[in-house]
Amino acid sequence: RRNGRPFQFSPTVKQQSNISSKGLNADFIIQYDVDLKDLMGDIQVYDGYFVHYFAPRGLPVVPKDVIFVIDISGSMIGNKIKQTKQAMTTILGDLREGDHFNIITFSDKVQTWKKVHVGLLCKFIYPQMLTISVVFVSGTNINAALLSAAQLLNPSSSSSRLVSSRVPLVIFLTDGEATIGVTSGDIILNNARKALGSASLFGLAFGDDADLLLLKRLALENGGVARMVYEDADAALQLKGFYDEVASPLLSDIQLSYLDDQAFDVTRSLFPNYFQGSELVVAGRVRPGVQDLKVSMSATDLKEEVKLENDVDVSHEKGSGSEGSLDCLEDLERISSFVHRLWAYFTIRELSVAKLNTTDPSAQRLLTEKATNLSLKYNFVTPFTSLVVRGLHLIIPLESFGLFVAQCVSVAVDGDPHFVLQLPRQRQSLCFTVDGKANDVLRLLEDPEKGIIVDGRLLGAPSKHGVEGRSRTYFDQLILSSPGSSGEITVTVSLDAVAVEGEGRDTLPINQQGSITRQGVTVTVDNHQGCWIELVKGVRFLVLFHHYKHPSYLQMAHLGFYITNGWGLSASTQGLLGQFQHADISITEMKTHPDHPPNKDGTAVRGVLRWGSEQMPVTLQDKMLKDSLQKRHPGKCWVVPKAEVERLLGHPYDSYVVNHV
Repeated sequence: RRNGRPFQFSPTVKQQSNISSKGLNADFIIQYDVDLKDLMGDIQVYDGYFVHYFAPRGLPVVPKDVIFVIDISGSMIGNKIKQTKQAMTTILGDLREGDHFNIITFSDKVQTWKKVHVGLLCKFIYPQMLTISVVFVSGTNINAALLSAAQLLNPSSSSSRLVSSRVPLVIFLTDGEATIGVTSGDIILNNARKALGSASLFGLAFGDDADLLLLKRLALENGGVARMVYEDADAALQLKGFYDEVASPLLSDIQLSYLDDQAFDVTRSLFPNYFQGSELVVAGRVRPGVQDLKVSMSATDLKEEVKLENDVDVSHEKGSGSEGSLDCLEDLERISSFVHRLWAYFTIRELSVAKLNTTDPSAQRLLTEKATNLSLKYNFVTPFTSLVVRGLHLIIPLESFGLFVAQCVSVAVDGDPHFVLQLPRQRQSLCFTVDGKANDVLRLLEDPEKGIIVDGRLLGAPSKHGVEGRSRTYFDQLILSSPGSSGEITVTVSLDAVAVEGEGRDTLPINQQGSITRQGVTVTVDNHQGCWIELVKGVRFLVLFHHYKHPSYLQMAHLGFYITNGWGLSASTQGLLGQFQHADISITEMKTHPDHPPNKDGTAVRGVLRWGSEQMPVTLQDKMLKDSLQKRHPGKCWVVPKAEVERLLGHPYDSYVVNHV
């Protein structure tokens, strides 16, 4: 194959053992680059579709105004703030001559290091002063922190921003949600958009409890991106790596244009910044009959506005490009298919962004429908579609790899304790929270016909600062019992082991894979992730193990309980979770007037839940959902108000408390 470069990586067993005691168990990544000689980039056109790769090289770095906004509320105590300090010390040492910076810390209040931006010399002073201390309050005033950053970048009393040639950036780090001041996501979003102006905002969600969805919306509205920083990994390295991606702006206000009478269905073509080492990609379609595609680019670099124009020959039937053909001996049909799919990929991504940025249910449904249709047409696995694996020769069950389809979870309880019910007919979720008491044992499920019982013991946890009156609890032990072929089988799941009793006792540690089958009951432990328990045909549960390497005071090791297959449970099943297994619950969305003010939770979407003769109000909210072995993900959930939870359950809390585990 011309222009081909074969690459083979075959490490020996010894070489693999040198990497890790478990051998080579990682993603295989090849990093490469292409030679783009034209400043305009590379434009390829195939069968009426085009893709434009824009990645100019050799440009001078533009100085930046950068504001670091750092959450120092109580939940940042310990390793989080330690790693943040480490990363900041390295980052400040990498600032270039001409860069200006400032630092804002916030909890319930906001503190600014300097009244104005400081330049290069001060960066050597700050690391020695970097004694950021965690404030033992639970308040997180995200809105005030963002407005303070905007005030530094756009001071009303000065025109310095108007004449500044530096690129304005805000790097915002938090590990929680907005709990003080303005807490509505939509209002925070609107305030930030108005105040930040041309500044780009980059959000860093530190840990699973951070409001990643809000940070994503803030970043999308303000020309940036949002990332999750994982606590279990080297967070300082992640923070530094993220900063390196945005540390060297080369161009700002980039507009890639294509004449309307020549191109259509063009994906995003206006970009606030272009950073060294990155690439901007635009895809679109060429109108029939066009012989030459006129492309123009305008941007601002270190000294002046840059404008370029180029004509791309698209007259060839199969394909063309700014550098001629790709010199491939492979069938050009494959390249054509790739360009089609690339256009669809970027279009789906933009539809996802648009859906994220609107709270109008009608618009969300329309955007979802468009994205779903494209995903199905081009066979993409997206948030709108699922991957279905079919085959007659599957020997190892998918569960052994820690995988299962989220929709299989009908009912679940996880966290403090948060209950999530799947409403399959409406393809939506229902969420509610039960405030438990430490050491109480709750009857989660009881099927008198099948003899299946599931109980869970609650572990007390410290209250959040500022809301000491609200107790926090987690499950630290679960007991499941079921009649076996020759006696009762009991499965006890704790934070470090799984014990199976009945004709003897066997124990499985959670830090390695293992399986036990006894009297028709099968228990399988995935390494550090979860435990699958199949009691009878059609009844399968999953218990997730939650452990933290560097827990904050809000994080406790705990268990999550999921019903992944409950069709085998009888209609008489009861318990906090069990009663919902065959429940006929429906939610009707209420029509909202366009001028109706949003709720304090940031959404104007209300609904009515109906279950038998009961009906109660619910609100559709953006939540970080945990409904599979995968990490938490943003999603929508109908939330039952706390005052209505007991009415939903049909019984008081004490009726679910049993005397023993």
